[in-house]
Amino acid sequence: MEHIIRLAKACDAKEMLRIYAPYVSDTTISFETEVPTVEDFSRRIENTCDKYPWLVCRICDAIVGYAYASQHRERNAYRYDVDVSIYVLSEYQGVGVAYKLYNCLFALLDKLRYINAYAAIALPNDKSIRFHKNFEFSLIGIHHKTGYKFGKWHDVAWFEKVINTHDDNPKEVLLTKDISFEFLENLVSVK
Repeated sequence: MEHIIRLAKACDAKEMLRIYAPYVSDTTISFETEVPTVEDFSRRIENTCDKYPWLVCRICDAIVGYAYASQHRERNAYRYDVDVSIYVLSEYQGVGVAYKLYNCLFALLDKLRYINAYAAIALPNDKSIRFHKNFEFSLIGIHHKTGYKFGKWHDVAWFEKVINTHDDNPKEVLLTKDISFEFLENLVSVK
């Protein structure tokens, strides 16, 4: 089965939302409490994809998973940091989709000169913790009873991964559009 990883586009929002909606409506994996509209989701992609990459995985002409980076914090000193997230259709979990998406995402984040990646995992979620540890994420702390969903308070574990070295004079982060077409073609043509 061929996996095609490519940059997401705003027009992918409907398919991506089909993946994301059950995480919002049925789980505490996402702390959103209402499923966004296709238009809102499309704007999220459009408004952030120049700076923070979004990737989709296509199998048999359907998007089955996506991963993306987003702003970690607002202050300028945090400009080398990103938060990362990944969502995969349940029937495509455990077949390499998430692994390939994250491999491509981190290769791209490295090329864009980001330094640190952070992942927030609502607890309990042993599967996600194992997955992130396989990508060399380390636990840095737990926010206790920080999210209220489904009539209950939930803890969130924060994990970090170092993508690039912490130089005293780091190069500025690049925009996705600044990356060469050849690099992106090599990155997103994964089988």
